[in-house]
Amino acid sequence: MFAPAVSEACTAVIISGKKTADGRPLMWKNRDTDHLDNSVRHFKGEKYSFVGLVNSESSGGEVWIGVNTAGFAVMNTASYCLKNDDVPASAMDREGLLMYRALEICACLEDFEHFLDTLPRPLGVEANFGCIDACGGAAWYETGNYSYYKRDVDSSEDGYIAVTNFSESGDPSRWRGVERWTTASNIFKEMDSRGELGDITPLDIIDSLSRSYRNDVAGIDLVCGADEFLSRTSGLFPDIDFIPRKSTSASVVVHGARSEDELASVVLWAALGYPPAAVTVPVPVSEENHVPASMSDYPYSGNDTFSGLSSMIKKGWIFTSEVSNMSKYVDLRYVLQDTCWSRATLACCREAEARIIGSFLPLYEKFCGGGISEDDYLNIYDSISAYFFPITCEAFDCYIHWRGPVNGR
Repeated sequence: MFAPAVSEACTAVIISGKKTADGRPLMWKNRDTDHLDNSVRHFKGEKYSFVGLVNSESSGGEVWIGVNTAGFAVMNTASYCLKNDDVPASAMDREGLLMYRALEICACLEDFEHFLDTLPRPLGVEANFGCIDACGGAAWYETGNYSYYKRDVDSSEDGYIAVTNFSESGDPSRWRGVERWTTASNIFKEMDSRGELGDITPLDIIDSLSRSYRNDVAGIDLVCGADEFLSRTSGLFPDIDFIPRKSTSASVVVHGARSEDELASVVLWAALGYPPAAVTVPVPVSEENHVPASMSDYPYSGNDTFSGLSSMIKKGWIFTSEVSNMSKYVDLRYVLQDTCWSRATLACCREAEARIIGSFLPLYEKFCGGGISEDDYLNIYDSISAYFFPITCEAFDCYIHWRGPVNGR
């Protein structure tokens, strides 16, 4: 049995394939957790193989967002307003176990609903489970120990639904994460009004939300207002109610399939670590394991991995011990601006991602267009993905080989 993940405060969205230009659904999760060292792993399940986000110390049996070879994907956000029973805490926090099992055996939303209907009660969960499939399905399931409430994304007015840490069917007095939900919903609404949502990419989602220092309740946007903010302040700001937080361990987007004829086109995109200092990498979903080794360490991630490198930068430059209460402050000097010794971490991320996309997308588009076989696509991917982490290291060279002031500041 695995130790329960506590202090979950994730932000997520599902976008229906009816909303996107390519007809493929998207689902995104910005994961907040006490388990900050995360990896992407490949598993061979009872019926389907799958890839998913895991705690690096986990040897298997739990997943926090994943997608299988049938095109079925599932993720969760913790909810804090559904539980109205006396199920003890020791029997709760089974969301990761439930999702792992669902990825093994479910091919579509109907399978997942049957799975929930037939599991023994109590389920040991209090969560919003988000699912997409290759049959046009996209929905949220607000799930407690004894029942669930379905919110169909396909039939929603906007064609997308953002979720944080409350459930619409739950007790409003216990809603949490409303501030992040407000900001995320407004960002998507603005994209939609500008006509951009249909063409949104996984990288657009991560860059616009998981790297956003915007808080619509407070009326601030520190990325758009970076020059003024940094010129008038020390660069420190309370780490409260932004989508990326000190507790963020990863940002993941699943780009699903339009139909069961295109299952091999499914890709999981993952930025492991603190997203403003983490590079997003595409991972194909297939029967065999094609996850880059630098994304899949066990039982912990060293500095020669995506998660470990991001953690080193986060601890060294973004959440430091410069003030006694630094756990509640984020230092945005190195995130938002270039200095004499470094480049903004956001710029480093985008440079590395541009190079990774530049090598991956031509291959991917050729495969999706029928120009090469699936075997060739995966074999070539293995070759080019070996360079993804070296590309990332080159982009972050100024932090890896710090040449700044004494003591690193």
